[in-house]
Amino acid sequence: MMHKTPFSGVWCPSITPMDPEGKIDLPGLQQHLTRLAAAKIDVVLLMGSIGEFASFSLEERLLLLREARAMSPISMVANVSSTCFNDILWMADEAFRTGYEAVMVLPPYYYGQTSNQLLSYFRALGNTISGKWFAYNFPARTGCDLTPELVATLAAEFPHFAGIKDTVDCQSHTRNMILATRQVRDDFAVLCGYDEYFIPNLLAGGAGVISGLNNVMPELFVKAREAWRQGDVATLHQVQLEIGKFMAIYSIGDDFVTTIKTVVSRKFGYCTPVARNFGGALNEQQCQIIDTVFAIQ
Repeated sequence: MMHKTPFSGVWCPSITPMDPEGKIDLPGLQQHLTRLAAAKIDVVLLMGSIGEFASFSLEERLLLLREARAMSPISMVANVSSTCFNDILWMADEAFRTGYEAVMVLPPYYYGQTSNQLLSYFRALGNTISGKWFAYNFPARTGCDLTPELVATLAAEFPHFAGIKDTVDCQSHTRNMILATRQVRDDFAVLCGYDEYFIPNLLAGGAGVISGLNNVMPELFVKAREAWRQGDVATLHQVQLEIGKFMAIYSIGDDFVTTIKTVVSRKFGYCTPVARNFGGALNEQQCQIIDTVFAIQ
């Protein structure tokens, strides 16, 4: 059985559609969120890494918070990470005011952080944020690791600390996160941040996945979720093989966010492939590859 928490299952870190000039495309976002809801995923993560949060001004992020929540009937979590602590609090307040179920926060980045600093930082957040919150562990981007021991300490102290996205390309790290937090809480959600670890994470007792491929094929991960609930090992094996094939999306171009947007654009047609990362546009040969891999006619 899937470890049940209020935030279990299949999450999509949604792209943020943009027009040809790189401005936020709200109608495109509405169509995207409608498609995700129709696929019966569990949670949408707004403005995650794939949502390009680091490329937006505070005004743009507040606009997205206000507009996106009304676009979807399913649970939504907002990434409010920033290098400015007061901006995090401002966005968190706005997220809870407009109906988000939780917010997500990276540790500080740019400056190196010791374990003591990380503990102090998240304690300050836990004592200030009014609703449920997630930590976002992405050492490859932040330069620091939220260890299982540190996370378990925080989980024991803060009932509103709902879970963690563990984006570490090492299943044992996430497994140890599950074991450590399970000692102090039975409702803490440990979510893997790599698509191909979804089923291994469930096997280890985790809560689910926050998967970039869900922007393209959420039905595949929903199929795995249902197979897990039904004990259908043959289907889980088939889905794992398919996920492995589609992981090519992360290596076809120079920028995986632009690649994901290009696949969505070519397969569904309601958004452009434009991202704010420079130099990521796919060439004709790369587009032919994604057309073949993702069966785009």
